[in-house]
Amino acid sequence: MNEASPFGVSGTSLSAWQDSVALRGVRPVTLEELVPPGARLVVLAPHPDDEVLTCGGLLAAMARRQDDVQLIAVTDGEGSHPGSPLWPVQRLQAERPRESEHAVAHLGLDVMRLSWQRLGLRDGQVAEQAESLIALLSEDLHPSDVLVTTWRHDGHCDHEAVGHCAAQAAANSGATLVEIPVWAWHWAEPNDPRIPWEQARKFWLSDEQLQRKRKAVGAHLSQLESDPSTGAPPVLSPVTLERLLQPFELVFL
Repeated sequence: MNEASPFGVSGTSLSAWQDSVALRGVRPVTLEELVPPGARLVVLAPHPDDEVLTCGGLLAAMARRQDDVQLIAVTDGEGSHPGSPLWPVQRLQAERPRESEHAVAHLGLDVMRLSWQRLGLRDGQVAEQAESLIALLSEDLHPSDVLVTTWRHDGHCDHEAVGHCAAQAAANSGATLVEIPVWAWHWAEPNDPRIPWEQARKFWLSDEQLQRKRKAVGAHLSQLESDPSTGAPPVLSPVTLERLLQPFELVFL
C-alpha cells in the first residue's frame, strides 16, 4: 500500500463490514482450489507490503510449497512519504524492500532461496509503464500459473494499473487471474454493488497463518509509524490494519 488515503480519515469500519450480508454470504475456497498441486503461485505486488496485505495468509499456507512460489515487486515503494526529510526517496528505495524481505520471512518462507523479482518501476506511475509490464508478464507466465495481484478497481492508481496489466497478461498467457482488494475495504460500503460479490471467495486462515501475517505486517515499520518531519500519520493506520487482518482473505476469481 502507498500514500495517505484519498478517501477520508477512517473509511468503513470493521464492525460495519462484519455486519455485511454480502460478505457473510461469500463462499470459502481451499488452498488446493486456489493453487492446485503442481501450479505455480505468482504474486504481483505494486509496492513492498502489498504481497503481505493482499495474500500473506495464502503465502504462509504455501510455505511447504515454496518452490511453487514466485514473487514480483513492481515498484520499490519510494513514493510513500512525499516531501519527507526523514524518508527521502533514496532511503525508501533501500528500506522498503528490506522490510518486505523481513516480512516474508515471518510468513515462513526462506527468503534466501525464494524466487523474487524486483522490477523497479516508478512508484505512482505504473500506468505509464503498462506496456512493458504486460510484455514482461506475458513472457514469464505459463498457462498453469495462478497470478495473484491487487484488484483492478481498487481505487489506488498503482493497484489498478497493476491489476489491469495482470488481467491482460493472464489473458495473453492463459494463466489464472486472482484479484484481491486492499483500498476497497476503506471506500466501499458493506453491501456495495460495486464489489463483484459473485466472483468473491474467502480463503480462511488458520490461527498460525493469521499470526504469521500479523508479524509480517509488523515488519513494515516505515508504513506503521507517523512521520515527525512532516506531521503525516502512519500510512497503515490501526483502523486500516483491522480491516486487512481479518481471519480470511477475500479473493475475486
